[in-house]
Amino acid sequence: MDLLRTYYDWIKALHIMAVMAWMAGLFYLPRLYVYHAERAVVGSELDQTFQIMEEKLLRVIMNPAMIVAWLAGLVMLTLGAFDWGSVWAWVKILAVVAMTGAHGWMAARRKEFAAGVNIRKGRAYRLFNEVPTVLMVLIVVAVVVRPF
Repeated sequence: MDLLRTYYDWIKALHIMAVMAWMAGLFYLPRLYVYHAERAVVGSELDQTFQIMEEKLLRVIMNPAMIVAWLAGLVMLTLGAFDWGSVWAWVKILAVVAMTGAHGWMAARRKEFAAGVNIRKGRAYRLFNEVPTVLMVLIVVAVVVRPF
């Protein structure tokens, strides 16, 4: 534990960088889905291009970034980064769990596109694109401003 405490600032920096990479993917993937749903015919070259982009974004950037963000966050939790009696801490945890759920929802949609069975229009993905934004605002306000 003492070794981890020595590197707390590095762990926090790693956490912030991982969250930034994860959020970039959470903002970009629904936008790819909008264009995929609106412009690509199943089985076309454009469909295949979108599938490669979506799969690589999830596998190479989003999944590792989410895992690192969670691991670094859990390490900080064990080092006492949270005041468990404060509402802000619980708001952040619930919003991060919701963000993870949004990630899972997006991953499931990628599988639908890959199988050629997407049933959603671009509008659904445009609307869903706001979910990570709202959660990010809630998390940042909870942690930085701590209004509750």
